[in-house]
Amino acid sequence: MNQKTQSEPPPLDAQTPDPAAIDHLETGLDWIRYAASCLAGADLAYGQGSDDALEEAWRLVGAVLHWDPDWPNDWMRSRILPGERKAITALIERRIRERRPLAYLVREAYFFGLRLYVDERVLIPRSPIGELLDQHFEPWVASHEIHRILDFGTGSGALAIGCALAFPDARVDAIDRSDPALEVARVNQGRHGLGDRMRLLRSDGFSALAGSRYDLIVANPPYVDTPSLRELPPEFACEPPDALAAGTRGLDVIATLLTESASHLTPHGTLVVEVGGAGSALEERWPQIAWSWPELASGRRDVLIVTRPALEAAGL
Repeated sequence: MNQKTQSEPPPLDAQTPDPAAIDHLETGLDWIRYAASCLAGADLAYGQGSDDALEEAWRLVGAVLHWDPDWPNDWMRSRILPGERKAITALIERRIRERRPLAYLVREAYFFGLRLYVDERVLIPRSPIGELLDQHFEPWVASHEIHRILDFGTGSGALAIGCALAFPDARVDAIDRSDPALEVARVNQGRHGLGDRMRLLRSDGFSALAGSRYDLIVANPPYVDTPSLRELPPEFACEPPDALAAGTRGLDVIATLLTESASHLTPHGTLVVEVGGAGSALEERWPQIAWSWPELASGRRDVLIVTRPALEAAGL
């Protein structure tokens, strides 16, 4: 879970759509620029699929016009129709007034090239594990040795679907303790045609996986500690609390992963976990574990990688 708050927005005369200004907007680019100005002038938080007001404006206008991110930029120069004007204006107003994440307003999120359905039953997918998935987790794993994958706490199914597509010869299990979350994951499973290769299971921790072993376990568990949870902007309160909250130090679910994963990994299996701001607490509690911190675009140590042999050597 990453967040970014606009600390010093540029001054604007108005933060909500201005009918007089709207009359002068013609193309998609006009509307993206205008939406970005409105959003930047409001007290909004980002980090739930968009990093700033401009990126959010692109996603907002694109959602109304059903634009695919891979389409040529020339499409942005097309004229906007009256009905589309109303829809874009309404979305800008709702985003500012309700402080609701855009992904929930448009029921859509993009995750490293994946187009996913999302709603308030699941966390909006944004894990930096996606960066490593783009690299097939190399050099930490050998792609040809990955035959079974587990997504622990799948939510929308983003990581499970990404793994299934990145490793086309592997079978993927995706577990979550939330039945509503699994309903959303099932929608995305169908959209990406993974009915035969991806299995969805309700499981509290590893409880439904007795005897199962995996070459790769990926997880984006809750890791927000109690003090940090109280300080989150209103947008994050819209997400399922259980997908964020992880106790006083942010380690409640991560502890389960570290202490129980070894028995569900193959002899040379690998565990990949997003830990966010819980990294320091993690190292204090388990200083004996030999793990890797991959380099991420953010420059932060938000994801750890550890093998079964390393877990066993640490007594886990």
